[in-house]
Amino acid sequence: MVKHILVSQPKPTGAIKSPYIDLAQKYNVEVDFEKFIKIEGVPAREFRRDKVNILDHTAVIFTSRNSVDHFFRMSKEMRIEVPETMKYFSISEATSYYLQKYVQYRKRKIFFGKQNFKDLLEVIKKHKDEKFLLPCSDIHKQSIYKMLDDSKINYSKAVIYRTLASDLSKLDIRKYDMLIFFSPSGVASLLKNFPDFEQGDTKIGVFGPTTAKAVKEAGFKLDLNAPTKTAPSMAMALDQFLEKTFKKNGHKVLK
Repeated sequence: MVKHILVSQPKPTGAIKSPYIDLAQKYNVEVDFEKFIKIEGVPAREFRRDKVNILDHTAVIFTSRNSVDHFFRMSKEMRIEVPETMKYFSISEATSYYLQKYVQYRKRKIFFGKQNFKDLLEVIKKHKDEKFLLPCSDIHKQSIYKMLDDSKINYSKAVIYRTLASDLSKLDIRKYDMLIFFSPSGVASLLKNFPDFEQGDTKIGVFGPTTAKAVKEAGFKLDLNAPTKTAPSMAMALDQFLEKTFKKNGHKVLK
């Protein structure tokens, strides 16, 4: 029976209540949060070796807030003044609004997709004359490069930060009945921190096809695979999974 769940993300902060907290109350389960990965910026001296000139580009593609932060960090470290004419293409509206931390928000030069890169690519295609810069991690979705290549987009890849495994030595991984992962890096962190980990009866849930692939390649059984048509978020998918599991075992669910 699932009673203790570990979500491999930082603990939610701020006034917005996490849907996972609601699930914990609804099913009377314990939900913990632990950051399985950490981000480390690539130093400017190392970035220079790749011979990617930021000012050779007229537009930047952002796939996450991390890419935003480290693009402007790198620009500052290299004493580059990003021109006001630079265009920004973000994977989501939330990421595009995050740009206000660094630039004056002007709709005419900031564009965004709905939530995934395929949607953003349709926007990028309308600006094929631009020379794009793609700030990214050393571990990045190969599908993004393929989509850009197939669409004949003129772009340069700029590795400006690294995704590393967090130190989880103080975590008692055996106490959890279910582990939730959101990236292949999270799965890799589990293997690095707990090389002797055996799944046994532990349930594993993932978000995204690449994470699912990483779990299977690690030799583990996948119990929950999101998103789905009826559950576009991990919280919704977990809600459906717990409801089905609890009813199967004859347990009541709080409404």
